[in-house]
Order: sequence, then C-alpha cells, then structure tokens
Amino acid sequence: MITANLRTFLHSNSSLLFSSKEEKNNWWKNVRNASACQPLINEIRAEGKRLLQEADQELTFSLFRIFTESGERLEFEKIYFEKRRRLTTFTILVLLEPERHEYVMALENTIWSICNEYSWCLPAHLLNSPETSTVRNYSLIQPYQEGYTIDLFAAETAFALSEILKLTDDYLNPLICKRIYQEVYKRIFHPFKETQFEWETQTHNWAAVCAGSIGAAALHLMDDANELAIVLERVLPAMESYLKGFHDDGICLEGYGYWQYGFGFYVYFADLLKKKTSGKVDLFHSKKVHQIALFQQKCFLNRNLVINFSDALPTASVFLGLSHYLSKLYSDFEVPERALRAKYTDDHCSRWAHAIRNLLWFDEFAHDQPWGQGATYSKESEWFISRYQSEYGSFSFAAKGGHNDEPHNHNDVGHFILHGNNEVFFKDLGSGLYSKDYFREKRYSFLCNGSQGHSVPIINYQYQSEGSAFHSDIRNVSCGDEVETFELDLANSYESSVLKTLIRKFTWIKSGQPKLILEDYYSCTEKPISIVERFITPALSITADEEGVILEGKQRLKIVFDRSQLDLKVNSLEFINHFGEREENLALDFTIVCPDKECNAKLIFQFE
Repeated sequence: MITANLRTFLHSNSSLLFSSKEEKNNWWKNVRNASACQPLINEIRAEGKRLLQEADQELTFSLFRIFTESGERLEFEKIYFEKRRRLTTFTILVLLEPERHEYVMALENTIWSICNEYSWCLPAHLLNSPETSTVRNYSLIQPYQEGYTIDLFAAETAFALSEILKLTDDYLNPLICKRIYQEVYKRIFHPFKETQFEWETQTHNWAAVCAGSIGAAALHLMDDANELAIVLERVLPAMESYLKGFHDDGICLEGYGYWQYGFGFYVYFADLLKKKTSGKVDLFHSKKVHQIALFQQKCFLNRNLVINFSDALPTASVFLGLSHYLSKLYSDFEVPERALRAKYTDDHCSRWAHAIRNLLWFDEFAHDQPWGQGATYSKESEWFISRYQSEYGSFSFAAKGGHNDEPHNHNDVGHFILHGNNEVFFKDLGSGLYSKDYFREKRYSFLCNGSQGHSVPIINYQYQSEGSAFHSDIRNVSCGDEVETFELDLANSYESSVLKTLIRKFTWIKSGQPKLILEDYYSCTEKPISIVERFITPALSITADEEGVILEGKQRLKIVFDRSQLDLKVNSLEFINHFGEREENLALDFTIVCPDKECNAKLIFQFE
C-alpha cells in the first residue's frame, strides 16, 4: 500500500466531500426537500428539538473517576456520547437550515465544550496513561510536554471535528475554527507523529477506526503534501494490520456491529484517500476487501436478526449510506431492504462519520431486496450458515467451529443458532455489559463469554477453555438443496484428560417445516462422571409431550429426545446485556443418564 510516489499522488483541494461551496449549498437545499430522505431528516429534526430544550452537560471529575473506582462505564459514557449527539445533530441542522441561528449557536457551544474536555478518550481506555498519571514532573528549564493518548473515540472526535469544519466553516466563528485546528494538532497529529501506539499493529477494529480517523482528519486539515504524507505513511500500515485480522473469506469474527464500525471507518478513509489521489491509491481494489464487504449479506438470519457470535448484538439495523456506496463498488453486493435502515438514534455513540454518510451516500434509486436463501460455509473461519424459505416461512441455522482466541472471543466452539419466522429458538446471548472486568482476567466468568452461556456440552462439570489451542477439527461439510451437514470434533476445545473425541454432527433437513438433527458422539479414556448437553434459549413456554418437549413462542419448536437416555432440567439464566438491561433466558440441560466411555446423545429440533 505504501508507495514512494505517495506524495506525488496527493493533490490540493479545499474539500473532499463537495467540489465547491456552490455544489455543497445546492446539495443541502435539494436534500432538505427530497422525499426519500425525509424519514431520516425528520428524526434528526426531532433530536434537535429535544436537545435544544436540554442544558449542555459537562464531563465532571466525579464522572471521570467512576471507572477507576468501580469499573463501571455507563455513567461517564452516557454524557460523553450525548455530547457527540449534540455535535452531529446540530451540524446537520446547520447545513439543512443555516438561517436558524439557534442551531449555529448550539453547534459552536458544543464544539467549544468538546475542545475543553480533559481527554477525548474514554476513561476505560486510559489505564496507565499520561492522563491518569499523578507524577508531578514540571520545570521551567525543561520543555513542557503534555502526553495524549489516542483511543477510538479521541481519533473519531478528530475526524468529526475536521470534517465538520470543512462543511460549516462559513457559518462558524473563526475562533471556533481555530480551536478545532489547535486541538486536533495538539491531541492527535503531534502525539501520532511522536508515539507508536499499540493499536497500529492490532488486527481488529481499533486499527481501522483509530488510523482511519486520523488519516481522514489529516486529509481534511493538512494542505502540505509532505506533512500529509508523514501521517498517511503511518496510517496505511495500520490499515494493512486491520485487514490481516480477516481470513480471505471476509468473515468478521468480531461480529456484525464491529464490521459496521471497523470496516465502515476503513471505507470512509479509503474513499477520502481515493479522492485526494484522484484514484491512484485505491484501497478497495483487493479481493479480500471485496469479500469483507460481502460479509453483511451473509451474517443475517432474517430481516434484522443477526448471527451474533462473539461480542455482537442479536438484532441490527443497517447503514444504508454505507450499503449504497459499496453496491457501486462491487456488483455482487446485495443492497438490503430500506425497512432495515438504521434510525438516526440507533447508534448510541452518535458517530458523526456514520450519520453524515447515511445522508451523503443514500441513493433513493438503489435496488434493495430481502436477504436471499442458500447455504454458505466459510472454510477458514469455520462458519456454517443456511437460510431456507418455504411456504411455511423463513428459517435459518448457523453454527461455528474455530478456536477460543478469536477477536472479542467467546468460548463457543460448536455453538449454534436456530431461527424460524423471525424468532430465535436457540440463541447466542451476544455482548454483555462492558466493564473493567469484562476485558480482563474475569472475562470468561461472564455468562455470555464462557461456554456455560452457549449451546455446547459440559463434560465432568468442565467448560471449554480459552486460547487458540482450544479449537475444533472440521470432519465434514455438505451443502444441498434438501439436506446439509456440518460435522466437527470438539474434543480439543476442552482441557480434559478424559475426552478423546467429541464428534458433533448437525443435519439440517430443508423440507416444508425444516428440522435440525443434532448428534454428539463421545469417546473417552475412562467412564465420565457427568455429561450435560446444554442449550440456550429465550424464556419461552415449555410443555411436555410423549416425544419430548415443545418450545412455544409465536412459533412452535418440538424437541424430540429419548427420555431413557437424557434427563432434562430447565434452569433460568439471568443475563445483563450490552445496555445494562436484565434478560431472562433458559438453559435446557439434558444430562446423559448413564455416561460411558463410548456414548452418544441425539436430539431433533422440529419446527411445527
């Protein structure tokens, strides 16, 4: 990606979003009255009305210290992201209605407040940082150096302020414009030039978001090609590191939300760089990037239900701006239904880059369609996904192998999700409430992260272990019109001296109302003490019949099993989700009655 000719490719232009001030003003006048954009614009106006009635909030020291003292994040972040919502909302409203002085004043006050923040980083990202150091090493003789950390949100703030400046500088007070330059250079550009950050070589969303945001801010603010090249020559290797986190199949192991986030910022930066170099540096011209772009159309079960392995949410809306942009780059990119559009307030972080491009890149003539049916097996990531439609509705099954050291890892080798008619019967809990412990030694004590919160066996009261050494071995995969199979050995995902092999075989029969047959075959060095087949479900109604039990929500799913072989106990599981809300779920624990050195369990999940 880095080229000795990079400096010669960079050309001077005042704006990368519009070719002229006249084009910008005309575009905003037109979009103001465009019927296709009115749902989103109405949501933005409603937020503006709400925010004008509320007082500006500040990030006090009392809020800043909460994470250090208790590990809790929500209190600080609620105010932090509300300030970013004010920034995004009032900027768009100024562009839509520049004659409204109250919007301009609110935007200026918000920018001033953000420029006054002690740090643009979240306290959760400031452990052992210059900002939290209490060392007093000051001198009149030695040059004064103030250290700044760059995390996801500091970099995003720089991107947002830089782009907002380029769009609104003719409405803002010149002192506000100066402060944006001053703070971005002080907090971002100089620290980036002088410090090597850990995220530059990481292979997940941090590399793309941090580097992409810094690169985007530089593309907007730096006129000198040599200075700009200094930044870009650091940004581009970080973007390469991000891509190394993907296999060639393009599966985002972090989950769909992190695809929107990390890959979204990769796209935003790549678009600006392509424009700045007149297409000579094109980060989209890559088979791997192409496959990553197609991940979105693979990872939905139906409508807004997501295959939410790892730290992902079970439902999601889509960024139509990003989708419409990618559809123009790749002919096989499927544009999702407009009904799945992310509402303006869906992003609780209120990220500027997403929000503005949902307007700028929206194409009312894009041909949208429901998610298609068919099966996909991603050999490198070991994800099996099948969507099936019949006269009875839409049904989906997804399962995974892999290993237990994936990005935003959960110990979930052999886990699966089963869905029917927009209702999930066997689920993935997804991401829990982020806290200090969530990303440290206690991570796998959280229900959603350890295998105890997944539909995988518990052997001799032992859960799966974390680490890349704990993995699956794929035995067989077959895709067909009527029957599909996914078979894998899970033995190496447990730290067990007893277990020789654990063959889990899924058979997905697609006929009318489909059924999934699950068979587990155990081979042990000695007779195991206990084997429990655990399955995680929502808190559905459960009734027994002569063949097994029936899970009943809006749809019915019968579980057929041999009562002489398996003893069912239903346990309630309380889970604190990503937004701090309590969820009630069930663990269906089928205990093998008489486990032996060679034994098996079979369950049939039949939709009715």
